[in-house]
Amino acid sequence: MRMHLFAVIGAIALAFARAVAQDALPEPHANQRTNPSRAFAEQTRAMQARWENLVLNANIAPEWLHSTRLIYRLDEPAGRWRFVVCDALTGTVTPAFDHALIAEHLGRYLSRDIDPARIPFTRLAAGRDNDTTDFVAMLSPEAAPGAPWPVVHLSQQGITAERTPPPSFLARHVRRNTSGNGPATYLLIRNSTAAPVRLFWLEGSGNARAYETIDAGASRVRTTFAGHVWSIRADENELARVVADARPTFVDVSDRAQPPADDAAPAERNASEPEPPSPPDAPPAAPRVTFRGGNIVLTDATGDRRLTTDATATNGFSGPAWFSPDAARFVVMKTARVTRRQVHFVEARPGDQAQPKLHSFDYPKPGDPIDDARPWLFDVATGEGRPLDTTLIPNPWSLTRPHWADTSRFRLLYNERGHALVRIVEFNTDDGSSRTLVEESSSTFVDYPNKIYHHRLRDGQLLWMSQRTGWNHLYLLDGEHAEVIRPLTHGQWLVRSVEHIDEDAGTLLLRVMGIHPDQDPYHHHFIRVDLSSGTHTILTDGDGTHEIDRSPCGRFYIARYARVDLPPVTELRRWHDGARLATLAAADASELLSRGWRPPERFVAKGRDQTTDIWGVLFYPTDFDPARTYAVIENIYAGPHGHFVPKDWNTWHGHRELAERGFIVVQIDGMGTNWRSKAFHDVAHKNLGDSGFPDRIAWLRAAAATRPFIDLTRVGIYGGSAGGQSSTRALLAHGDFYKAAVSDCGCHDNRVDKMWWNELWMGYPIGPHYEEHSNVTHARNLTGDLLLIVGALDRNVDPASTMQVVDALINADKDFELLVIPDAGHGAAESPYGRRRRAEFFQRVLGPPTAIHHIDGQPKTTGSLSN
Repeated sequence: MRMHLFAVIGAIALAFARAVAQDALPEPHANQRTNPSRAFAEQTRAMQARWENLVLNANIAPEWLHSTRLIYRLDEPAGRWRFVVCDALTGTVTPAFDHALIAEHLGRYLSRDIDPARIPFTRLAAGRDNDTTDFVAMLSPEAAPGAPWPVVHLSQQGITAERTPPPSFLARHVRRNTSGNGPATYLLIRNSTAAPVRLFWLEGSGNARAYETIDAGASRVRTTFAGHVWSIRADENELARVVADARPTFVDVSDRAQPPADDAAPAERNASEPEPPSPPDAPPAAPRVTFRGGNIVLTDATGDRRLTTDATATNGFSGPAWFSPDAARFVVMKTARVTRRQVHFVEARPGDQAQPKLHSFDYPKPGDPIDDARPWLFDVATGEGRPLDTTLIPNPWSLTRPHWADTSRFRLLYNERGHALVRIVEFNTDDGSSRTLVEESSSTFVDYPNKIYHHRLRDGQLLWMSQRTGWNHLYLLDGEHAEVIRPLTHGQWLVRSVEHIDEDAGTLLLRVMGIHPDQDPYHHHFIRVDLSSGTHTILTDGDGTHEIDRSPCGRFYIARYARVDLPPVTELRRWHDGARLATLAAADASELLSRGWRPPERFVAKGRDQTTDIWGVLFYPTDFDPARTYAVIENIYAGPHGHFVPKDWNTWHGHRELAERGFIVVQIDGMGTNWRSKAFHDVAHKNLGDSGFPDRIAWLRAAAATRPFIDLTRVGIYGGSAGGQSSTRALLAHGDFYKAAVSDCGCHDNRVDKMWWNELWMGYPIGPHYEEHSNVTHARNLTGDLLLIVGALDRNVDPASTMQVVDALINADKDFELLVIPDAGHGAAESPYGRRRRAEFFQRVLGPPTAIHHIDGQPKTTGSLSN
């Protein structure tokens, strides 16, 4: 009994000593804590809140008063601000008005004192007569609570109510059904109908999330973010769909549904988007096509004619129909449909019943059969139809961008299954022949979602995007034979997208990357290209990633750039030569830095070939002490469809959630990710298990060589989806370097994941490389600590992918941890519970920062409590 008592006392003493080494008493077990996940989320939110609204002029929003003057607000310390006007002709910035006088006028209007350094205008526009001292202003909701339209007209003589907002203050009506994301803003919504309306936010997925009801005649301020799309509905009828702007805007809801107002004319559309197909139906006076049970019915002046009768549910015609310019012929698709694979999962605890529910949905996987669509040509006069020649479209993944070049030549874009060949095929509808107009092929893959672009100009010439030189560039081709007239861009940099085509001016606006060799190659820049000569005008040169906004008159543009470690700089520039006319604002982060905020550190090192630059960032805890060593955790996502290291300014990145809990967190873009050279990208081909690890490990070693506080004996890694596959792979293939991993919703076996993503990078048909790169195959090699997380209702990545790894690990007698969240979908680890469990896992297995002791001139560490 006495020996047992001494053992207990000794264990308590040892636990206390360990706690003292961590400068803290032991935390209670999670199950002894009250709402630990809520507490964890509140701690994270408190971290974010410490740094909110401390940067001055990070999101200025200039507005054009007329063609050569713009107005905007400049923030000043202590919560003060002023309004200024910039003269674009001279670049001079002056006060917009006499702030003391306008504050006095507004005070009388609102019957209260107004601070001249805090005049509550949220935006301004030119006055009634475009007088330089005459403005229309929107008041903040706090300044005029309950006002249906808090808009005033101001001049040197006084302030009066403005009956209606100017057009520039009104929200844009849109068709799109998914939201983007931008800075915080708000909508002021007035319900001018005789009944209540409901407000819905259209999420990035397109899902409509219900928010609030606005009573008849009432107004509501809806806080939101720029780019968010809102739908306003009465019962099942949508009365308005608007997108939030970076500046506050008004929405007046009437009984009459509002049509989209932002659909640009053809010459003004965003040319980076696919060229819209020809109208699905001919003009009203011409024949039109409808489909009944998969058969074709042609309607003209004589009535309906059934052109086909042999369609079936699995092999029939469907729209749209593309009529030739003379309406004498049309092309439709006939599709042989296959039975699609279904994925099944059980919702263990539905919200509407006690018993589980079985869910099933279509989910094609690599190697599965796919629908086979083929073009058919029909003659309007005779009603006769025949299939077009399929010699050049033998195995289509897709047939898109259909259009008529003239009355007898029909074209479409053929993407071959396996994604190594994309071509424009032209069908001669007179003689039945077909030819390849132009194609892009590769021994690896053609990045068709990002780098296939073509546009037919009015003169018949073609714009064509190609990586034929090893870099993504744009070419001007002859429209008849697709011979290169001239490269429009060239060099060891690339075109990211075609932003705008101005055929009248003969110019293109391009978003490009890597054009400034002394900068981060992932920075976005803009150039203008002359179609007739191929000469470039560089429009941005600041050391950061850019967005631009052209003035309404077209003579000027506003350029905003920032870096992950540089707050935004906003410039006014001249369109014809890109000259900088004025710096409108340079954001001031001095207050933020004084509160202990540490900017991420950019770092570049050579990759596996000792030649290629690999870029990444490091996030440090606020209380970082270079006299201690820190475990390092890599946030990995290596999907070949993009690059993922943050480039833009933000006071909060998700990496900080772990960094603030005692780690150095890094993110790296290794080889195989996108938007560098073709060779850089091709590393991913049939090789997703590589995940750029040779480059990542070299980068981390280079970083640690000059940062003795990085402890490479304690390296963790985490990621979700493709990042979940990669983070587990780190322990299976590189367990000598990585010691711990958290893998969320991983696509651990590319045969089990969705077809389109995996066949693009891993190829078709399915070969032995699929098995070689499966985490299931290599589960026996696990070393280190692994936490697998999966949402049982994941519709993006089949949850079976994680469970097959679990089975293989059990069969290999490997220890690991598994967290299944029954009601979660994709990204289960980003739930409050999942995020807490991830952080506590790393704290437990990697341990806290440790003191550095120098012995014989070499740094040594002590005090680590990691397992």
